[in-house]
Amino acid sequence: MKIAVVGMGPGGWDKMTVEAQRALEDCDVIAGYSVYIALLQGRFPEKEIITTPMRREEERCRRAVETALTGKRVAMISSGDAGVYGMAALLYEVAGDYPPIEIEVIPGVTAACSGGALLGAPLTHDFAVVSLSDLLTPWERIEKRLSLAAEADFVLCLYNPASHRRPDYLARACEIVLRHRSPETVCGMVRNIGREGENAQILTLSELKDAQADMFTTVFIGSTATRVIGGKMVTPRGYLQREARP
Repeated sequence: MKIAVVGMGPGGWDKMTVEAQRALEDCDVIAGYSVYIALLQGRFPEKEIITTPMRREEERCRRAVETALTGKRVAMISSGDAGVYGMAALLYEVAGDYPPIEIEVIPGVTAACSGGALLGAPLTHDFAVVSLSDLLTPWERIEKRLSLAAEADFVLCLYNPASHRRPDYLARACEIVLRHRSPETVCGMVRNIGREGENAQILTLSELKDAQADMFTTVFIGSTATRVIGGKMVTPRGYLQREARP
């Protein structure tokens, strides 16, 4: 008995790994958040679907485990990578309440990678990923993480930058970073990665502070080394700079 936790990548079928596609093709049941199930666009009409809305993740995992224990092959989907703000950890936690079951985590392309590729090469050097959602993490802890990462000159990738309930969180995050970075710091925003309406733009940190974002937006804040090259957001690793040293 086994559950495959599948990272879907940005959402489009062509953005999934071959391993992820095979896991979905070979399963009997697909479990997932309703928005992510919709991204499959009826590709598997013959399969049983388990879906729950936002904030009912534990219920979804329990239904998936209980279904797998009946002998059915279950694939639990997450957008991006199942181990990066995805369902993998919760599934391990929930499965501990049941008879032993095998869990296989199948990686996918997380938004930091797919969004970064659209912008250019912003993550070529050290970077930190921070979610601005305070549903599960207190805002005070998020503030501390942002401040320390900005002070350490990491490139920052921000997930869940804003929502209807949190319209000002991106602006608040920018104010924290501005304590350590120039207002002219190169930044980027990508929305609907790999989906209809995909859009990427490069802007400064001062412009980002006033920008509009939502839960489908991924934000990139450059380090002091990040710059625009050929219209793209690039953080050099330092190869050319090394060659220039005496």
